[in-house]
Amino acid sequence: MAGHSLENIFESFNNLKVLIIGDVMLDSYIWGAVERISPEAPVPVINVKKRDVRLGGAANVALNIQALGAQPILVALCGDDDAGKKLRAILERQGMITDGLVNSDSRPTTVKTRVIASGQHVVRVDEESDRVVNEAEEQELFTRIEKLLPTCQVVIFEDYDKGVLNASLIEKTVTLAQAHKIPTVVDPKKRNFLAYNKVSLFKPNLKEMREGLKIDLEPGNQEQLLKAIEILKGKTFCRRCNGHTIRAWGVH
Repeated sequence: MAGHSLENIFESFNNLKVLIIGDVMLDSYIWGAVERISPEAPVPVINVKKRDVRLGGAANVALNIQALGAQPILVALCGDDDAGKKLRAILERQGMITDGLVNSDSRPTTVKTRVIASGQHVVRVDEESDRVVNEAEEQELFTRIEKLLPTCQVVIFEDYDKGVLNASLIEKTVTLAQAHKIPTVVDPKKRNFLAYNKVSLFKPNLKEMREGLKIDLEPGNQEQLLKAIEILKGKTFCRRCNGHTIRAWGVH
């Protein structure tokens, strides 16, 4: 931090374009009140008072990056459905580039609907597919990546295990980023955990480390954490497995 004020660090975000590749979704909320129990089954009847739809998954990451002052560019799949249209509309209202969004006629847009009644989270309803992208979808995604990646200063993989990212797409993207000397950052999940070879920064949390490496890892056990990091370095060839990265892993 020496020689760099906090203000200068935040100002530097204003000149960044960030390519975010991963699983986008909508977070839907229904708020209401419970006034009676259904006569059809012993479940509460919720009188809806308000609805809201927000960006979720990789799209929420894009929103956070935009809030820091950088320009996020998403590459993702969304369904050719009403939810997909709504997702695009929200991104456009936020002033985000949607050139990287690919429509799929074989999968829905992921929507997670939370029902909240009288201050209690009653239930969540997920509409989604975690099917891995088919060959045509992968090629269309990589076509967008080839066009957009050279214009960016960093690539972020936002993997929510919904099938947009697979080993082939990850490998081609990392190779392309290396050719352009652009760093790659990973927020991983279980399915592709060991597919992120030669990335610049790899940031799993504790649960993801356990599942990805299939090992026991106790919270706060620094010795186990260091051993897990050495295993991970050997399997992924992460280029920045340094002390800073270790601390980032340890706090999750």
